Amino acid sequence: MHPATRRAIFRRLAAANPEPKTELEYSSPFELLVAVMLSAHTTDKSVNAATRKLFPLANTPQAILALGEDGVKPYLRSVGLYNSKSRNLIGLCRRLVELHRGEVPAERGALEALPGVGRKTANVVLNIIFGESEIAVDTHIFRVANRTGLAPGKTPRAVEDALNKDTPEEFKRHAHHWLILHGRYTCTARLPACPRCIIRELCEYPYKTPSTPGKPLALRGANSFLGNHSRKSRTRSTAGMRKRRPTPAA
Repeated sequence: MHPATRRAIFRRLAAANPEPKTELEYSSPFELLVAVMLSAHTTDKSVNAATRKLFPLANTPQAILALGEDGVKPYLRSVGLYNSKSRNLIGLCRRLVELHRGEVPAERGALEALPGVGRKTANVVLNIIFGESEIAVDTHIFRVANRTGLAPGKTPRAVEDALNKDTPEEFKRHAHHWLILHGRYTCTARLPACPRCIIRELCEYPYKTPSTPGKPLALRGANSFLGNHSRKSRTRSTAGMRKRRPTPAA
């Protein structure tokens, strides 16, 4: 993609939403850390349903530790893989209390050392809480980056590296939010809303959804990777649910 096209895309996203915000509900750095950790493999809506019940009762590492693993499980039942996430949450809180005086650390290494916290969660916390220009890549951003041609890559890390390398500096701070919201509400997985997309003529996706109702065009050629990736992801997810594998760090 030409740099001028990339800049034009971000300029339009910025004009439509100058101050994008996460849809996860939180009122402190610790609450955000917990919410992002819980959001792995589930929706923000499910996480918010859980934290609306949990946080009024316990919203500090010490308070959640006092509840214990069995005590937090009833509050997390709306969240996928809540058994593993309950265990990770208690481990995370214990580590914060023992190593960080109950505070959320501002360093990537310290964040990723916490149970249940991986690169994506660390990126979100560093971006929102500490103002760093980190771009966390989830399934929505991975799809948008590949489909539009903004930052093609075969893995989330490859897409993240491409976005960090090619995104104009003035747009990096909010790039994560613009792209995730665009993927969640416009550039959706099954039927992208191309007719109402504000970047449709800048997007390099060759099989855009037509304006007239009808069967969406199939992904072909260079874009077949997206369809194959989605099918493989669904297969792995289903297999993982059957085997009840431990929750990977997000």
